[in-house]
Amino acid sequence: MTTETDTQPFHVVVVTAGIGEPSSTRRLADQIARHVSDLAGRRGERVTLRVVDLRPLATEIMTAMVSQLIGPELQRAIDALAAADGVIAATPVYKAGASGLFTSFFQVLDDDLLIAKPVVLAATAGTARHALVVDDQVRPLFAYLRALPVPTALFAAPEDWGDPGLTSRVERAALELVLLMAGGFARQVRDESWTRYHHEFGSAGATDLPIDLDSALMRLATGGPAT
Repeated sequence: MTTETDTQPFHVVVVTAGIGEPSSTRRLADQIARHVSDLAGRRGERVTLRVVDLRPLATEIMTAMVSQLIGPELQRAIDALAAADGVIAATPVYKAGASGLFTSFFQVLDDDLLIAKPVVLAATAGTARHALVVDDQVRPLFAYLRALPVPTALFAAPEDWGDPGLTSRVERAALELVLLMAGGFARQVRDESWTRYHHEFGSAGATDLPIDLDSALMRLATGGPAT
């Protein structure tokens, strides 16, 4: 019989682009993560959490944007996302748009990295006027990356922190993430349908494709002998 100790934990990566100290964006991300852990525990599942704070990675992210060179700390963040079963992505909103640091980070990721992975999308702002940014701007970014955002988008303005409605929405989004991870959708896509996706050569998914890097043509392409 399978017991709780026999099951592999879900690996959840929390990506937060808050820059304040303290950060309301980090506060919202942590609240979501706590609910994910609690809900998973009630279902007999375990969760490991890894927080990727983008503020210390700002220089490496900008370097990657202009030169495609990936620094060591940024690479560790990318590796964490590659191994994740689920993602919590939280951004502050400035001037009716997601943080440039947040969007730049996800823009430097390989297009194959988040295929079919469930993601909770969240944002904070100083006014409720920005409430639609998550669905209007952030959700399309993750649709392009072929991730699977949960149905419930989360947004918190200053007046929301004391509102029980925010907690209710966080619980709803957390449950959606847990259920999607438990269903194993991303794993099944990788196992059964990976080759049906378009992958660019050298992408995260290219290693799963039947490309012979030791062929005569590939050796010639790299300046080596054909034989």
